Amino acid sequence: MNAGAVLVAAGLGTRLGAGKPKALVTLGGTPLVTHAVRRLVATGGVSHVVVVVPASHEDEFADVLSEFADGDVPVEIVAGGAERSDSVRCGLRALDRECDIVLVHDAARCLAPVELTERVLAGLAAGADAVIPAVPVVDTIKVVEATETAGDDGEDDGRSAEGGAADAPALERVVSTPVRADLRAVQTPQGFRRSVLVAAHESGLDATDDAALIERAGGEVLVVDGDLFALKVTTPLDIVVAEHLLADSSEAEPV
Repeated sequence: MNAGAVLVAAGLGTRLGAGKPKALVTLGGTPLVTHAVRRLVATGGVSHVVVVVPASHEDEFADVLSEFADGDVPVEIVAGGAERSDSVRCGLRALDRECDIVLVHDAARCLAPVELTERVLAGLAAGADAVIPAVPVVDTIKVVEATETAGDDGEDDGRSAEGGAADAPALERVVSTPVRADLRAVQTPQGFRRSVLVAAHESGLDATDDAALIERAGGEVLVVDGDLFALKVTTPLDIVVAEHLLADSSEAEPV
């Protein structure tokens, strides 16, 4: 089993508000993308890493990742596409053809520990076509739909803004409440047999994770235990949480 990794780092980080691609934002003085690559190359069995970046920032990423230039595991940079799935396909095309297993990872989950990646690979070694890490959901989840609020029909109901109509919040209607015990919050890296992942991507569709494409194609996706360190950095609050995790644990650097 020869594994390669596609590390998606092409997001511009709009919600983070850092003014640069999210993967270049620093955590403990080190860019998120560097943290993620360090953990991937420290994972046994990973022989090639392709980092997919915004086309407009390739030089910056090349500079940040220069520490891996002479490493045992080749680290290659390629430009991404318009959507996440487009970027994964760009990474797949660049990945060493000898890699029959593909890990798809998000740079935003830069603290995902080596042990988590090894757990995903172990599931694939046991014969699975697709393995994803996930953690139990702790919140109650509601399925909702949009609903009209008072005044949406364009009629003047005679109330002033002081009366509250103009300040009425947007409302959504609860449709259902899934059983929480059945729900999982999915993380990365996600692992796939290359042939299965490539076939799923031939649809050209976009998805928030690659496992969804496997599901749409009728494939089976298996779940292994996730890890709280594999949190996704999306907002400034996530940076604060990740900084504490990094400072207070052995995950500061992979062994």
